[in-house]
Amino acid sequence: MRLHRLDITAFGPFGGSRGVDFDALSAAGLFLLHGPTGAGKTSVLDAVCYALYGSVPGARQSGQGMHLRSDHAEPRTRTEVRLDLTVAGRRLEITRQPPWERPKLRGTGTTVDKAQTWLREYDATAGAWKDLSRSHQEIGEEITQLLGMSREQFCQVVLLPQGDFARFLRADAEARGKLLGRLFDTQRFADAEKRLAERRRATEARVREGDAALLADAHRMQQEAGDAMELPELAPGDPGLADAVLGAAALARATARERLTIAHCRLAAAESAHTEIRRALDDVRELARLQSRFTEARQRAEQLQERAGAHHEAQRRMERSRKAEAVAPALELREAAEEEHRRATTAEASVRGTLPGSYADAGASGLAAAARRAAEELGGLDAARRAEQKLVRLAEERSGLDRQERADEEVLREADAWLDAWDATRAALQSRVDSAQEAATRAEQLAVQRDPMRGRLTAARTRDTLAADLEDAQRRALASEQQALGSRAHWLDLKEQRLNGIAAELAAHLTDGEPCAVCGATEHPAPARKVAGHVDREAEERAHKASQQADRQHTEDQRRLGVVREALAAATAEAGDTPTAQLEETAAELEQEYARTRRDASVLHAAHEELRRAEREREQRLADRQQAAVRAASRGHPTRDPGAGTGPAGGGVEQGTRRLGQRGRACRAAGAAGGAAHRRRRRRAHRRGHRAAP
Repeated sequence: MRLHRLDITAFGPFGGSRGVDFDALSAAGLFLLHGPTGAGKTSVLDAVCYALYGSVPGARQSGQGMHLRSDHAEPRTRTEVRLDLTVAGRRLEITRQPPWERPKLRGTGTTVDKAQTWLREYDATAGAWKDLSRSHQEIGEEITQLLGMSREQFCQVVLLPQGDFARFLRADAEARGKLLGRLFDTQRFADAEKRLAERRRATEARVREGDAALLADAHRMQQEAGDAMELPELAPGDPGLADAVLGAAALARATARERLTIAHCRLAAAESAHTEIRRALDDVRELARLQSRFTEARQRAEQLQERAGAHHEAQRRMERSRKAEAVAPALELREAAEEEHRRATTAEASVRGTLPGSYADAGASGLAAAARRAAEELGGLDAARRAEQKLVRLAEERSGLDRQERADEEVLREADAWLDAWDATRAALQSRVDSAQEAATRAEQLAVQRDPMRGRLTAARTRDTLAADLEDAQRRALASEQQALGSRAHWLDLKEQRLNGIAAELAAHLTDGEPCAVCGATEHPAPARKVAGHVDREAEERAHKASQQADRQHTEDQRRLGVVREALAAATAEAGDTPTAQLEETAAELEQEYARTRRDASVLHAAHEELRRAEREREQRLADRQQAAVRAASRGHPTRDPGAGTGPAGGGVEQGTRRLGQRGRACRAAGAAGGAAHRRRRRRAHRRGHRAAP
């Protein structure tokens, strides 16, 4: 607040109009109101207080303002106080007129005019004053709000009237706090404190909500985990709730991981058993398929056997039908017989010319007998030729069979030798596959354990580091707490000492002949003296700042301690109480075993392929052995000597062939001649029969 000008009319000791230009007085930065007792120094301050609040300090306010009028004023001069000031950045002008008992305008006697108040504000843009209000209540509320203090507080703090300062010092802490808060505009600090309190309550509510959500999650985890998770009885807002839930969750997670590992092992065993069962099932299905095909083949053979009689009967009927077809052209032969007879006669004459001399005159029977003998001899020669050809063919077949027999014997020997070692070979290959499969299963199990073990090892190292940090943070927090308590105690002691010696501090500014700033007296017969260890305002402020700095440092140390504790609890929950060295050793052993099992499992595919190749080779060797056995069984019948029973052809193929040709020609000639003679005789007899018939 800054005062610019005060105009007084008929107020207090001033019978006329007086003005005080505070801007001119404040040009040097500081001014002093001084004068003898009764000069009106207090009245000027009373006028300022009256302009602001409509009343004056203390007991001087009596008679509802009627006593404020100057006894020296003219009867028709109205009492008025006008104050021009700037407060809260606003240029205001307050004009107050207390109640006035004035002479009546007509007649005799007096009448009382009511108090009046005007409030105006200077508009810098327009360069003029504008009216704001003429209401006592509105103007009072506006001024009180702008100044931030009531009349009593203004009189105690700003004006410091005589005798009231001691009462202010004797007031309790709450009253002084309220007054000083209004005086020094600590509303923003109160708002900040209120805001912090609201945030604290909101944070507590969020913490309780978070605790409730965490408890709900913990209960759901407990329902899912079953007996693997034991959750203590906790309520939202309980200290240590998060640590307890995290610890229980970490324990449940470790238990769940162990159960998961066991389940993986069981699954691997079940898959292995399932594979074996499927292999056995495939074998059984293949056997069933072969048995079904065998049954179907046997049924078809039985059906064909049952139909064999009907098939033979049909063949006989077809043969008789074919023979019946030969009778049809018999009539045609009759017409051709005579033509044949003529040709036979001609042929007979021609053939007889080629016969030896012994057969030239032979009859038909003789020629027929000669033809039969020649045919028999020709048949023997033909048989000899066929036997000779068969002998050559059989010799070639025998040579091929000998080669095949030797090859089959070699196949049988190799197959028997290989199949004799099959059980051992298959056992070795299966053992290799099983070992690789076990290594692969173990590698998968170890792979599942690697990340948790690495996490535990990292958490254990973090736990060890945080344990040392926790001790350091605890020492710092304890030291800062002691420092904060000591600084606060020191500040409170200095403050109490200063309040106890405030009189000496005020007395230090007293000068003989100069009025007291508290009581206004110019004589100071017994001013208070500073005692040893007197505390001034600067020392108290330094102690207060040091106390605040210590409190901030302690708060920061407490926050850091809480962060370290939370991190240590999380690391301990994950790593447990196992020493780091033991975890490092366990992790190293786990990595070594994992690398070894990976190497052992890397041959699984090759082992499977080798086993499948061996099984295919076994099947092929079994098939080869079976085929060789079948061929050997087919060769088991004795073979007839190709040189036996060749008759006269045994002397040589070429000789037999020549004799066969000669005999054949003779046989054909004799046969042709005999046939021609026979046909001729028949035709002659036939003609004789026809001639004798009439």
